[in-house]
Amino acid sequence: DISFMIGALLTTTGPTVVLPLLRQAKLPPRIASVLKWEGIVNDPIGALGAVFMFEAIRQNALGHDWVAAAGFLTMGALIGGLMGFAFGFGLSQSFRRGLVPEPMKAPLVLAAVLVCFAAAEQLASETGLVAVAIFGLVVANSRLASIEEMRRFKEGIAAILVASVFVVLAADLSPDDLSALGPHHFAFIAIFMLIVRPLSVALATFKSGLDLKETTFIGVVGPRGVVAAAAAGHLSATLAAVGREDAAILAPLVFMTIFISVFGCGFAVAPLAKLLGLSQDGPERLLVVGANPWTLGLADALKAHDIPVTIADIGWRRLRQARLNGHEIYYGEVLSETADWRLEPARFAALLAATHNDAYNALVCVEYAPELGRSRVFQLSGFEGKDGDKIPDEDPRAIVYTARGRTLIRKGRGYEGLARDWWQGWTFRATRLSESYTLEDCLAEPDSAGDIVLAQLPNGKLHLLGSGKPLTDTPGTLLIRFAPPQTGGQ
Repeated sequence: DISFMIGALLTTTGPTVVLPLLRQAKLPPRIASVLKWEGIVNDPIGALGAVFMFEAIRQNALGHDWVAAAGFLTMGALIGGLMGFAFGFGLSQSFRRGLVPEPMKAPLVLAAVLVCFAAAEQLASETGLVAVAIFGLVVANSRLASIEEMRRFKEGIAAILVASVFVVLAADLSPDDLSALGPHHFAFIAIFMLIVRPLSVALATFKSGLDLKETTFIGVVGPRGVVAAAAAGHLSATLAAVGREDAAILAPLVFMTIFISVFGCGFAVAPLAKLLGLSQDGPERLLVVGANPWTLGLADALKAHDIPVTIADIGWRRLRQARLNGHEIYYGEVLSETADWRLEPARFAALLAATHNDAYNALVCVEYAPELGRSRVFQLSGFEGKDGDKIPDEDPRAIVYTARGRTLIRKGRGYEGLARDWWQGWTFRATRLSESYTLEDCLAEPDSAGDIVLAQLPNGKLHLLGSGKPLTDTPGTLLIRFAPPQTGGQ
């Protein structure tokens, strides 16, 4: 029975651990999606399985037979499920009816989770986890307009709690606890990671469309998460208190498995992806929202220097030229839920919103800023003006800077001006700096007029340029400039 509990606990891979590894390895979208959703789905399944097995062991240790234990389990699951559904439905309805002020919604969710857990535990022992799992499912599927704000609040709280849990669990483990692990325990960990995990992945993905390399990678990369650590510490102590002394090995064994799996996967994920040919090495990719002549010209200039670009737009006709020129496209609304898993934002180093609608550009930047980082989302200026003019971007009637992306090029260089210059013959030019040709030399050229849009550093990183973002004078840097026709007919 202890073995069954260990198996349930180690089912969870944990998105809090997997997602940072995915960003590190630059994986193709299909593999990244499998690993991400495995962690999201397996977290509650493994935790609930461990709780059910724990309750069966506890009831048996208290002298109840397996039939009575099954009855307790069923009753506990029913109570926890009903409690979680009631709390989740009640909270969702209060949000829908406008009974909760907007600033209080996210804190109220956290408070409701704690109350739901405590209430379920008072009614039936060890049903709190079941209750809050059902609570989360109900709230997440209630289609609340403010769910995104709650999710971001949850991510911040989760980061703090995850770090705290690992510190607390490590502090509870003494050297004597870890010394109880013998060679056979480490052999178990090795077999679990190198044999059991790959075999289970191979069976689960049989005829799924994944090839051998993809299956091998997913089978090797499976770091255990914080749910297993937290549940193991609590359940181990509780079982030891009811007379199951053999359960004392649960916490150190699971903790060591987590440590080795996270440590091993952290160092192995990038080299393994390269070894199997799955890593998307090379220059960073740019996501451009809005297909128009100016953005298509920029994409062509980047493609000429092997810088990958994805152009997104809701107009199929506007994407026609991008398709003909061989660019990767995304046909659809980038603000939709579908785009979140089809586009895989983690693939992109930066985003440029360059439609004619400044408010829409701002909305796109705000949506993608948490994923890419606010310093990596750019949009065109909302107003036209010359250098040195007092640009209305600072007008209090304009979109506040906290609700928009960073301004590409400079304030006053908006969509209308760029489109006008494009039709007047302006083009994109590329210049590469070297030891003998520095940034100062480049800016001193007679034909150096125009706007430097972005720079690609020698290591392949992209730097979109705007106000307050200085150029780096590094040999090997590629500069992309939008400039007027060269003099002398050249």
